[in-house]
Amino acid sequence: MDTKRSSPYQLVFGVEGMTCASCVARAEKALLKVSGVQAAHVNLATETAHVSSDQPLDYEILAAALARAGYQAEATQQQQLQITGMSCASCVGRVEKALKKVPGVLQAQVNLATETASILHLARLKPEILDHAIQAAGYQVVPAEIVLNITGMSCASCVGRVEKALQKIAAVEKATVNLATESATIKADPGLNVNDLIYAIQQAGYQASLASNEQNKSQQQRKEHEQQQLKFNFILALLLTLPVFILEMGSHMIPAFHMWIAEHIGMQNSWYIQALLTGLVMCLPGRHFYQKGLPALWRLAPDMNSLVAVGSLAAYGFSLVATFAPQYLPENTVNVYFEAAAVIITLILLGRFFEAKAKGRTSQAIQHLIGMQAKTAHVLQGDQFVDLPIMQVQTGMRIEIRPGERVPVDGKVTSGQSYIDESMLSGEPLAVAKQIGDEVVGGTINQTGSLQIRATAVAEATVLAQIIQMVERAQGAKLPIQAVVDKITLWFVPVVMILAVLTFLIWFIFGPDPALSFALVNAVAVLIIACPCAMGLATPTSIMVGTGRGAELGILFRQGDALQSLQQAQVVAVDKTGTLTEGKPQLTDFEVRPAFQREQLLAQVASLESKSEHPIAHAIVESAQQQGLALLPLEEFQSITGFGIQARVAGQMIYIGADRFMQKLGHDVSVFATIAQQLGEEAKTPIYIAVEDQLAALMAVADPIKASSYTAIQALHQLGLKVVMISGDNRHTAEAIAKQLNIDEVIAEVLPEDKVNAVKSLQQQYGHVAYVGDGINDAPALAAADVGIAIGTGTDIAIEAADVVLISGQLDGVVNAIALSKATIQNIKQNLFWAFVYNAALIPVAAGVLYPHFGLLLSPIFAAAAMAMSSVFVLSNALRLTRFKVQT
Repeated sequence: MDTKRSSPYQLVFGVEGMTCASCVARAEKALLKVSGVQAAHVNLATETAHVSSDQPLDYEILAAALARAGYQAEATQQQQLQITGMSCASCVGRVEKALKKVPGVLQAQVNLATETASILHLARLKPEILDHAIQAAGYQVVPAEIVLNITGMSCASCVGRVEKALQKIAAVEKATVNLATESATIKADPGLNVNDLIYAIQQAGYQASLASNEQNKSQQQRKEHEQQQLKFNFILALLLTLPVFILEMGSHMIPAFHMWIAEHIGMQNSWYIQALLTGLVMCLPGRHFYQKGLPALWRLAPDMNSLVAVGSLAAYGFSLVATFAPQYLPENTVNVYFEAAAVIITLILLGRFFEAKAKGRTSQAIQHLIGMQAKTAHVLQGDQFVDLPIMQVQTGMRIEIRPGERVPVDGKVTSGQSYIDESMLSGEPLAVAKQIGDEVVGGTINQTGSLQIRATAVAEATVLAQIIQMVERAQGAKLPIQAVVDKITLWFVPVVMILAVLTFLIWFIFGPDPALSFALVNAVAVLIIACPCAMGLATPTSIMVGTGRGAELGILFRQGDALQSLQQAQVVAVDKTGTLTEGKPQLTDFEVRPAFQREQLLAQVASLESKSEHPIAHAIVESAQQQGLALLPLEEFQSITGFGIQARVAGQMIYIGADRFMQKLGHDVSVFATIAQQLGEEAKTPIYIAVEDQLAALMAVADPIKASSYTAIQALHQLGLKVVMISGDNRHTAEAIAKQLNIDEVIAEVLPEDKVNAVKSLQQQYGHVAYVGDGINDAPALAAADVGIAIGTGTDIAIEAADVVLISGQLDGVVNAIALSKATIQNIKQNLFWAFVYNAALIPVAAGVLYPHFGLLLSPIFAAAAMAMSSVFVLSNALRLTRFKVQT
């Protein structure tokens, strides 16, 4: 069984003061003494400790344990950096390698699709050290753009004072304060603590707060700008390349056009024009490839840009020699390839433009979620409602929600009634009725009536904000399948360059005349055809789209790797109460003997049950109240353990309990034998009632099965999965429900603490187990399973022990989660197959392996087109997941 699943809570931190192996042993021994710690691994080389437990870990307690052993603990910090300049999977490998070399960095994961690096490092590590490491590897860290709302400014001098206060902070690159919007936009090192900015402003005499959504907007705007820049560069390259292509290829393909050029322009002048236009293509729209690719080559860390740069420069350089100094070339090799260099750059720019557009679509689920957040709220101040920016809303405030508006924050209804569309949470299309006391969730849409609510959660504490954070974490995750890809792509570009050199030498030494031309063309084709971009995008883009689609369906992957492990599940273990059933018992049957009145007896029974806290008692009382029956006073109440309860109600002694209680009282229950057997077969709990010395009635209480459970179990079977029910109920009731639902196996009469053993038994018997529970009583079992799936309730979604959270609370979400997991992993495999097979097949073709037998060579122009389209194919394939359909 996977260690992570058996120990869901893990903590990594630094340890100072260790000098030898015995120190390691002492530190580990001290940590293992802490209550709940299951494993502790201390590394002397990195001076770090990895501690795992089956319960939340307290850093302060662990630090105190180390201090008693003579060592000092050092906290860690998680940081996310936005990186520019990465173009392929080999770039990802180099950035990760550079970051992991930095002393104090414990973990580093780089995502090409989101262009981010997630770094876990010791708290003492300064952010600028990480920046320098990334820059030394040839890439740039995007300065964090922080937007603060500022209050208290009244004139231009206030603006100057705030700007001056901000610019005194060393990590701040630029600070711009706007008096009209009362905001400050700060560009700073990504590791800067926002509280330092707020404190500096407060010291200057003003108040500030973070405008959190602005950072997402800034990143989106930057990507849109990059997309527009790529579009402009492609159009410019196309306009400059078309004349070159027509002059060169037209003269090759159309003899009459060749004669026209020779007579009216001259072939030498045609070459001069091509040299000028191609030079402009390379210096203007194509300059990025040389600015990034050549420095990477000098650092002996070539990337995709290096391949394009070397290939196009080789073609252009050879053509320049053929044009201006043909005497230095062997006879019969004086040809120009200006069109190849120009067309290569133009086609790759086109591919990158398509790639940027597709990348934008991969994150549309997050943008859609962010767009659901209301901008303002109608807040009660004094005796009237005023509009406040959403960031100024605080818990406890009274808020009015008008028909058609989005609910601004999480809250509880204090007046009014309406229907609210909660499909953004649960995926369910039907609106939900809301009245006084009901909870509402920010981002949902009010339909017909007006409501007033009291805010219970605002800003980052709202359900919607938690969902966004979960999806972002999952989208940035790296699956186990990606580890193999990373190892390959790190060496891919250098290998391609070596193959290009070998291709050139083989053709130059053994090729037919003109050997130099053949050698150059084929070597350039090898450089251009290779595409590590597709390899690097294969996994992260599918994860982004898959987790985003899941969020739209109410499926939240809290851990990105749950996408991979969920599709491996062979058994789905399901908790009964609250998962298969509604979790709210109801009075279903009430059989009264002829000598008694039904309503009077139900009122007496409900009065007696009102003294009990048992869920069955609540169901009986609720049924009586729904029928308008008043509760009666009672006397002499007594609870008899293991049998039932009794009391005097309205002057009569009432006894309620199981059949053994009636037998103890001397009553013959055989008159209800047939009905009791039938109730048992229907998974209903029979309860007997006696009045004074007579058996009066038989009633039954049952926890209704959710309507979605029937179709969900059937769908799980269609996916080839075995379904096991784990329940604390008696075996007879559990097996009755299992029979109705066609469940394969039942583990009944299990205490909550024994569910973990049940899960482990299933793992030993069948393999990978996905456990489905309500996330509260089932936390240990959720953690022990290979994948824990928590059934949420719309508002209770931050369930620590689960890997996957289903907001709707319906079992059919499990089917959709497993099907989506299978679809996503299948999509990743398709992408990887395409990326690797594409290169494995076309690099030899580009090298000229088909020429000896078929006389076929791959032009660098076609190589560039194929390379550009491979990334577009991978992204387009990943985007197919946006059309994933629900399975039930």
